[in-house]
Amino acid sequence: MERTPTVPARRIGIIGAGAIGGHVAARLAAAGHEVTLLARGATLAALREHGLRYSTGGAPAQAYAVRAESSPEAMGEQDLLILSLKSQVFPTVVPTLGPLLASSVPVLTMNNGLPWWYFLVPGQPLEGQRLTRVDPQGETERAVDVSRVLGGTIMASCHCPEPGVVVHSAGARLALGEPAGGVSERATLWADVLAHAGLGAVASASIRTDIWHKLLGNICANPLSLLTGMTTDRMLDDEGVRALFAAMMDECIALGRRLGLTLDTTAEQRMAQTRQLGAIRSSMLQDLDAGRSVELDAILGAPIECAQALGQPVPRLQDVYALARLRARAAGLYP
Repeated sequence: MERTPTVPARRIGIIGAGAIGGHVAARLAAAGHEVTLLARGATLAALREHGLRYSTGGAPAQAYAVRAESSPEAMGEQDLLILSLKSQVFPTVVPTLGPLLASSVPVLTMNNGLPWWYFLVPGQPLEGQRLTRVDPQGETERAVDVSRVLGGTIMASCHCPEPGVVVHSAGARLALGEPAGGVSERATLWADVLAHAGLGAVASASIRTDIWHKLLGNICANPLSLLTGMTTDRMLDDEGVRALFAAMMDECIALGRRLGLTLDTTAEQRMAQTRQLGAIRSSMLQDLDAGRSVELDAILGAPIECAQALGQPVPRLQDVYALARLRARAAGLYP
């Protein structure tokens, strides 16, 4: 990737040095921004010794200079803070970010499933609903005021073959926007910064809808890959599993519409989009293979929590959730 210095350099802190955090960091570093990653263990050591090694489009990996720190205090003041963590660690990690959150820095959230703030905005169905599957004791909500939040969702398939190394295989769109809707000046500014870094960023007038659109794929592909051990193409090419995909998506679409979201898609259209991407190993399957905790509650538990609050039947989602939890517990990856 060539540097594209078309916007002023910014200080951007990224919490979470995994596949997606590394993908975003590499693009931003290549565009000339000052990127600081919060990392630990082998990833911290690799980033400090070799830089962030990043490959896209099948090209050989290039190393990008980023700062890597082990504590929020060492990161210093930032212009933007990106939370690219697994949802299940938000309640334990985000409250430790006090030094970074002391200023008025905007906080861009990029995680799978439903974020803790999803219903903490006025004028929406289920207004004030707290997602206990995502933020059980309200630790994240207390640490980050919703007024600081920019919601985000990214459509990219990436993985880390080893610490400090990120491979980007597919996808190039990032949407960000205000939780309450509308296109704000700050959303436009940061979408421009991220777009010029080659991240396909757009400022969305309805980020809650964008998040739900991504959920349509994750709610099926992630838990079913956990159960089958298969890539998305293998699952969608199987008649029985494809039917289950469709049933789960139909329930998710109906639930989203009950929440007032405009979802102009069908299960068949969404599955066709997923199939075009080829043999994708879902993030949950990658976590299973690597022995990391899985993101079941944000991706599947939180939507079921919404459905229960609305009295909306979601039997296929509930069945798969029960099976996936049991599989993850058997692997020691779910409490």
